[in-house]
Amino acid sequence: MSDSALTAPVDGDAAASSHAHEKLSELPATAICGNDITSSCLYVSALSIVAAGKFAWLALLVVAAVLFLFRKVYAEVVGALPLNGGAYNALLNTTAKWVASLAACLTLLSYMATAVISAGEAMHYLHSMAHSLPIIPATIALLAIFMVLTIIGIGESSKVAVAIFITHLTSLVVLLVAGGWWILQHGTEILHANFSTPAPGGPVKALFFGFAAAMLGISGFESSANFVEEQKEGVFPKTLRNMWVAVSVFNPLMALLALALVRIPDVGAHQEALLAHMGDLAAGGWLSTLISVDAVLVLSGAVLTSYVGVTGLIRRMTLDRVLPQFLLKTNRRGTSHRIILAFFLLSVSVLLITKGEIAALAGVYTISFLLVMVLFGLGNILLKVRRARLPRPERATWFAVITGIVAVLIGLAGNTIGADNKPKVIVFAIYFTVSAIFIMMMLFRIGLLNLCLAIVQSVADSVSEFTTRYSEAIHNKIAEIKSQQVVFFTRGDNVATLNRAMLYVKNNEHTNRIKVVTVINEKNKLPDRLKNDLEFLDEAYPSIDIDFVVLEDQFGPQLIDRLSREWKIPKNFMFIGSPGDHFPYGLAEMGGVRLII
Repeated sequence: MSDSALTAPVDGDAAASSHAHEKLSELPATAICGNDITSSCLYVSALSIVAAGKFAWLALLVVAAVLFLFRKVYAEVVGALPLNGGAYNALLNTTAKWVASLAACLTLLSYMATAVISAGEAMHYLHSMAHSLPIIPATIALLAIFMVLTIIGIGESSKVAVAIFITHLTSLVVLLVAGGWWILQHGTEILHANFSTPAPGGPVKALFFGFAAAMLGISGFESSANFVEEQKEGVFPKTLRNMWVAVSVFNPLMALLALALVRIPDVGAHQEALLAHMGDLAAGGWLSTLISVDAVLVLSGAVLTSYVGVTGLIRRMTLDRVLPQFLLKTNRRGTSHRIILAFFLLSVSVLLITKGEIAALAGVYTISFLLVMVLFGLGNILLKVRRARLPRPERATWFAVITGIVAVLIGLAGNTIGADNKPKVIVFAIYFTVSAIFIMMMLFRIGLLNLCLAIVQSVADSVSEFTTRYSEAIHNKIAEIKSQQVVFFTRGDNVATLNRAMLYVKNNEHTNRIKVVTVINEKNKLPDRLKNDLEFLDEAYPSIDIDFVVLEDQFGPQLIDRLSREWKIPKNFMFIGSPGDHFPYGLAEMGGVRLII
């Protein structure tokens, strides 16, 4: 262990950020994630009515109540850890990296399926108006358009999202008003007839499967958490509120209007475009055309949501070295074009493999997004237990968290049990297995490289010239990965706490170099025992190179920024223990510094 003491003044100018991005206000942030969740009314009314009959509106209200519980769950986690990544970020800061990476796999699958399904459904609506349109080439073209918009920048693409969002809400209001006027003119005969129709399988079964189907109406709620760093301070909880209001108002009302305009036996025949059929019944062809055009636009907006959300998630995973580092390359607009292009190519490949059969990805979409919500709830529980001292603007009650998780698990069960759902589960299992294997290979690449090294060395005697070259290359790769030094800031913790930090680095990070830093000043003196404790740990962990550094300075974001530049160590490889209520800085101000104690 090297022992050095550094003294440096605080340089405020040097600590200032060199490049600032314009962050999203409430409307564009809501529009980006809102296009995804509000587009659900285009299909969830039909799905709920087919499953629950006359209880569809009630099932949708129950789903709105579940979403109300998850508002607090998401607000607490993201308020405490305001970084991109959603469920991945929550679990990364509360448990092992491999667990967080599995959550990331589910989120990636959800975004991939959302992009392909939304783009394909949008082109199906457009095909209903222009029958000569080739669906698969048009779907690829739509994916490419939003790829370009995302590469241009989130600020520009958000303007498109806002226009789509306002148009969509306006179209829904027009449909509700026209439908209400039709009811006033023609009466409620159809509504009474539908309410007199027995529920499929009885009330309990109908509500169970109706609730499961209605849970698809909140897909997209997790999107805002994946680009929270692009939002202005205080905007994130407002996006959650706005999405909840939209779902709570439009989804149950659309189901009630459908029951007043269309007889339940006829709903199945118009399942793919029920709202357009309702518009035709209420006001004629012009309203049907308006709803169809709106469907094309808002489903296209859901494609944009996938691009924005997946970019924030993959960039965060790449910074944590879960994915290859070449994905971090940015263009002159500051966007991660390699991530966006890779997601486009992946989405196109999935579209071509499935030959445009949207149903083939339905299982991936449904199960992935519901599991992500469950994992977010588990992340909230772990945050309460393991990071209890971490400040947060809002707190979800234990009742809200547990009730929300149980409700989502019920919805997940309803979407997986039964013979009709077995193909969905199989398709999900295939896609999840492939993506999880790739992520795990990246995460445990040191072990895999060591295995490769052992294989190469075992045949070195017979092919010495050939294997020597590759052995050196693998050795160099391992050394390159392990060369990344990490920093742990300590205030003079006892040896047990320091030992926990060493164990975390040993078990979760691909490095054998750790720089233990303590910051002293007039208020904080160097603890007498700290050097002896670190010397003891240096002997206890001979494979780890511990460098002890004493800084005379003031601990805070400016010091973090300066040390990151001087030592060439990314901020997400700088670790601290959980700060208390009196810590003067928010976690977001620390630039991505991670909590490990």
